[in-house]
Amino acid sequence: MSRGLEDPSLELVRRIHTVLTMHFLDGKKQSEISGELNLSTATVNRLIKQGRELGMVQVSINSPYQRLFDLERALVARWPLDDVVVTPAVTDSPATTLGQVGAAAGDVLLGAVGKGDTVAISGGKAVRAMIENLSTDHSLDVNVVPMTGGVQGQHYTDVNHVATLLAEKLGGRATLIHAPLFAETPEERDLLMAVRSVREVFDIARHASIALVGIGSVAGPKSTYYEAVPMTEGARRALAGSDVRGEFLGHLIDADGSLSDIEFNSRLVALPPDEAARIPTKVGVVSGAEKIEPIRAVLAGRYINSLVVDEETARGVLRFEMEEA
Repeated sequence: MSRGLEDPSLELVRRIHTVLTMHFLDGKKQSEISGELNLSTATVNRLIKQGRELGMVQVSINSPYQRLFDLERALVARWPLDDVVVTPAVTDSPATTLGQVGAAAGDVLLGAVGKGDTVAISGGKAVRAMIENLSTDHSLDVNVVPMTGGVQGQHYTDVNHVATLLAEKLGGRATLIHAPLFAETPEERDLLMAVRSVREVFDIARHASIALVGIGSVAGPKSTYYEAVPMTEGARRALAGSDVRGEFLGHLIDADGSLSDIEFNSRLVALPPDEAARIPTKVGVVSGAEKIEPIRAVLAGRYINSLVVDEETARGVLRFEMEEA
């Protein structure tokens, strides 16, 4: 044993092997090993340490969801995200997949929110899915506040309705906004943003501790953006063919995350993305292949620091990134 770790004797290695087997494979405590081998606890501890230094201990964790954890690490390594949760995707069932993303987002919310906090939210299907799958027995007395104006005729996903539902689930209250998402003209938008009640809602949102936001697409006929902004088929094609890559809080953004120089943004009644980005915890909740480019644009703009997404969409984001490199 005097030859040390540089040239360990067979006797030393055998003793280390015995201790490591009892500790890591048999699950015995160091005190139990000490008693069975008639060694001091300090000696057992030292032998375990020597085994690690000799490379005799290799930790392997096998998980049925290892692929999800690998995707989470890859996304965190690529973008400045504090937290990523990737959920399984259900083949040929986007609704079920979105439900699982919503449930995971609910867990993220419950892990981050505290009593008396203000939660700022957007409207949309993803945030609605989170609320539908949220389950808690605790009353958190939170204040839920919109970050955008409302969309008339879209009660199911309208931000005021969604805020009310979330407040009920969390045992809190909702501060509603009485303004549309889009004004008719830029001048009307400026007037609405100057109205005291609207200004106060956005001021509350600016001071929220956590934000929950969907990420929108302008590609494809199912885009919810066109439900909020009715337009001709020609206008849709022109928008899809522009530099716009996604929608965040109603704002159209380019691939680098910057606001698009497009007329629709000038009529928008919503908290600006750069102001929303100052909220400490910003959780993006998103699912679907059509959201791949919008997610990349939002990440490029650093508008969120937490992402909840399904595995197929996450894999698509990373694949797109590698193709663009």
